[in-house]
Amino acid sequence: MSRGFFRSTAIVGISTLLSRITGLAREMVYARMLPTEVMDAFFVANQIPNLLRRLFAEGAFSQAFVPIVAEYRARRSTEEVRDLVDSVAGTLGLVLGVVTLLGVICAPLLILAFGSGFKFQGHDTDRFTLAVDALRWTFPYLLFVSLTALAGGVLNSYQRFALPAISSVVLNVVMIVFAAWVSPYFDRPVIAVAMGVFVGGVLQVLIQLPPLFKLGVIRLPRWNWNHEGVKRITKLMGPAIIGSSMGQVSIALSQNIATYMTAGSVSWLYYADRIVEFPLGVFSIALATIILPSLSGHHARESPEDFSATLDWAIRLVWLVVTPASVAMLVLAGPLTVSLFHYRQFSALDARMTSLALMAFSFALFGWSFIKVLAPGFFARQDTKGPVRVAMQALGVTIVLNIIVALYLGLTGGWKVQGVHATLAVTNGLGALFNAIVLYTSLVRSKVLLPVPGRKGVVAKVMIASVVMAAGLYWTGGDIDTWLHTPTLHRVAWLSALVFGGAAGYFATLWLLGVRAREFRLRAPTPI
Repeated sequence: MSRGFFRSTAIVGISTLLSRITGLAREMVYARMLPTEVMDAFFVANQIPNLLRRLFAEGAFSQAFVPIVAEYRARRSTEEVRDLVDSVAGTLGLVLGVVTLLGVICAPLLILAFGSGFKFQGHDTDRFTLAVDALRWTFPYLLFVSLTALAGGVLNSYQRFALPAISSVVLNVVMIVFAAWVSPYFDRPVIAVAMGVFVGGVLQVLIQLPPLFKLGVIRLPRWNWNHEGVKRITKLMGPAIIGSSMGQVSIALSQNIATYMTAGSVSWLYYADRIVEFPLGVFSIALATIILPSLSGHHARESPEDFSATLDWAIRLVWLVVTPASVAMLVLAGPLTVSLFHYRQFSALDARMTSLALMAFSFALFGWSFIKVLAPGFFARQDTKGPVRVAMQALGVTIVLNIIVALYLGLTGGWKVQGVHATLAVTNGLGALFNAIVLYTSLVRSKVLLPVPGRKGVVAKVMIASVVMAAGLYWTGGDIDTWLHTPTLHRVAWLSALVFGGAAGYFATLWLLGVRAREFRLRAPTPI
């Protein structure tokens, strides 16, 4: 089973790697083609459906839908699985269709809620109008991506992991095409970029339909609110929506505060977040995608030892991979930012400000990754209330910190001071760490996560190896001014050497400390 897990994780990881590579390419095209001051409007407009996507599609819906589908597959007939999928698709589609229509109509109000600084902080009012017009193209993506998540949830339940991960590559490629080759023909190029979101979302849905029909688990979506499975999913989604919304409210608040700061602040935070999303998506989200159906299966068969072993395996892998990734991002924030984005429209100031945000986000990666793999420990047991309580507490911590930042900036007149945007990354990171710690503690106290001999020793060695790696990268990495004046090909070669050299040094240190691959293998689970 360990081999099967590694194979599935590798499939999703490779597919997601392609998605993240094309995603980074997309951001590089954005930075090259359009100035950050203009892209602020697009990023606010695009963030709104993406926040709701994480709430409905990747958040509450997936967490509620996947365990129910796993249960239906384990205990019911194929016909009942088909009926469940048809009913969920029709009901979800109609509800989100109405939400999408309202979002398009109420676009000005949404921009006021998520980017009020465009209207009230002395910015050019054209950016407010631009954000509204862009939102009317990007908001329907909520409907498309939610249907994509439904299809992906079904395919994942049948151990088909590759296509749902690859579907995001389609979106990225379409957006690259619109940004690089379509936008120059528009008087307002940002609108062309927003149109790319719409077209890419449609294609994401269409490419997932053939394998669903081949599996025979979907026929004709229909409204069926009274279906037993739909009611159970809705019941599970209620608390999960509240829990997922906690993080999204925090992000929305931070973004809104950023619109009051120096023009470009929204974009600097966005580009830094995109770099953090690379390892988060390639590894942490891929790992969480793999373990949720398996944990759900172990719970359905009442196998607590296998459940704990699977969850512990995921936690150990996060320590092994995410710890050095977070440290490397902190040390190499300048080189990473300059190498990826410092071309044409993306100025030296943009590079410096983005690198500051990336340094602040680096430790948030650690918290976000643990949340991704710990939350399935609750959702697989159809427990959505526990994570809700934790998420509300974490939101409280983040909101208090953000209010403190806003009040301080308001009282001192520091809104336009360069670099203050990085404080928003720090507050969100602290909230994520708090969330992860409380989730872990809850799983241990409830004896869902059982103790494993030697876990603390391995973690200590990972930390030591990460410090050794950081020292080497700091000594050989150079400062951001050096990188700003380094030719492009030299940047690529230098950064590649740092990444591979850092990884080699990290794993060599682990080996010298006595850490072996067997310590990160899944231990004796029951096959599913």
